[in-house]
Amino acid sequence: MQGILEEDWEEREAREVRRSMADWSFIEKQPPRIREALKYYIEKGDIRRAARLAGMGIEEFRELLRKAHIPVVL
Repeated sequence: MQGILEEDWEEREAREVRRSMADWSFIEKQPPRIREALKYYIEKGDIRRAARLAGMGIEEFRELLRKAHIPVVL
């Protein structure tokens, strides 16, 4: 049980870091598919699925994350 609670806490902390550091102005200017993929990544942290949603490869999506100032928090 302790491991589950700790994991939930870590996921919430990572999500908050991604939310707070994100350049929301940049994100909102993106085409709908890209914008939603960035928001999905911020909320879920699943880079593979987010890249797929954006129609990009992982490296290309990582570059987009850098431009949007969204950290890759593990």
